[in-house]
Amino acid sequence: MLIVHHLNNSRSQRVLWLLEELGVPYEVRKYQRDPKTLLAPPELRAIHPLGKSPVIEDDGQVIAESGAIIEYLVDRYDAGGLAPLPGMPERLRFTYWLHYAEGSAMPPLLLKLVASRIATAPMPFFAKPIARKIADKLQSSFVDPQLALHLSYVDQALATTGWFVGDAFSAADIQMSFPLEAAMARSGMKAHLPHVAAFVRRIHQRPAYKRALERGGPYSQLA
Repeated sequence: MLIVHHLNNSRSQRVLWLLEELGVPYEVRKYQRDPKTLLAPPELRAIHPLGKSPVIEDDGQVIAESGAIIEYLVDRYDAGGLAPLPGMPERLRFTYWLHYAEGSAMPPLLLKLVASRIATAPMPFFAKPIARKIADKLQSSFVDPQLALHLSYVDQALATTGWFVGDAFSAADIQMSFPLEAAMARSGMKAHLPHVAAFVRRIHQRPAYKRALERGGPYSQLA
């Protein structure tokens, strides 16, 4: 049976959701983040050298990286309902959003999270003003403008149909869910992203999404 190595509050929630949409039987092996560092436990390195999640095992293969996992699962188990078939005009757009989610959308969100932690991290009292000034400058001069650029772009991409590929839900929407849930929770732009907000509300109502939450456990990414 297909195995999902699932880390709490992580990208692997998307994999559980996709498997629920596909109706593929799977086993969940759960791992918990270190409460102080928020890093994955060392046990995950026994599965994959980077010790990251998601990782799946299927038919003797170990596959990491969300986009690669989604592409693999769609190619192997989907009959054409969750991704355009190879050669179709929409396939390029599908592939684009699979890569955009982690390659372009997530970096500024991660930088915003890092900057916020720098500002509040324990440190000698004399260093705090300097650290906060650096963190504030990073956010105001680079992170926030980049977030605004990318999230406005994504909001417009959803304006026509509410989905990323054509007029129907696809696995590209599953891949894009993680950065957009993070954006709703942490970007401070929620009020300016009506199409993103509607998208997030819509995916949260999908029965397969709810089943994946039951399998994966609490998920604090939710806005």
